[in-house]
Amino acid sequence: MLIETAAYASRWRGVAPAAKALFALAGILAAWLAQSPAVLATLAALLALAALLGARVPLRSYLAVAVPPLGFLLLSCLTMLVGPGPDGAWHWSAALLPTVVRTALRSLAMLAALLGLVLTTPLPDLLTLLRRLRAPELLLDLMVLSYRMLFVLRQAWDEGVTAQSARLGYRGWRHAWRSLGLLAGQMAVQVWQRAAALQMAADARGYQGTLRFLPAAYPQARRQTAWAVLAGGLLLTMAAGDRW
Repeated sequence: MLIETAAYASRWRGVAPAAKALFALAGILAAWLAQSPAVLATLAALLALAALLGARVPLRSYLAVAVPPLGFLLLSCLTMLVGPGPDGAWHWSAALLPTVVRTALRSLAMLAALLGLVLTTPLPDLLTLLRRLRAPELLLDLMVLSYRMLFVLRQAWDEGVTAQSARLGYRGWRHAWRSLGLLAGQMAVQVWQRAAALQMAADARGYQGTLRFLPAAYPQARRQTAWAVLAGGLLLTMAAGDRW
């Protein structure tokens, strides 16, 4: 929900998805080409600033979405630096530090490129772009259904917590744990019922196996794509100059 809210409120909401995807792809390729930590850090900073300042994505939303992958990245780096030695004791592998730093910065740059795309492009626009790129329809339908079920699960959970709180279900640790257990036990039934209602609503609207969305119009798509190609070219030039 946070990603979708940020995408609809983004300043780049009216920018053609193809332009944003080209810029993100150029950022990923540039991060893959670059070698030195300074250039990788510069790429990560430029891509993050493009989303924060260019697209006006709120810093709080950006950090909230970035924290889970950053935590996974931190844990991965620590496992590369710290490990058991031949004697069975834990050792700090200082020789791997340059490699780990380079890998972490490259991952940060690629993460910033992806966040810039998903935090400025709502799901219907991404689906339209993927459909134009000939992505399998089954994969697109699974994406939509999984995404929709996350909203259904979140709504059912919030309503359950509200109802239990109104009955003083979270007064004290003992009642809180009991209420959480009861809610978790009821979630499967509620989500199943809501999913069945969602299927009935789709059937009532003539669902024939493929989910379709009304595509948005982007009258300035060519000009926006040209700017994206120019900006992406600058990133690739900087990365190529660092590599060769």
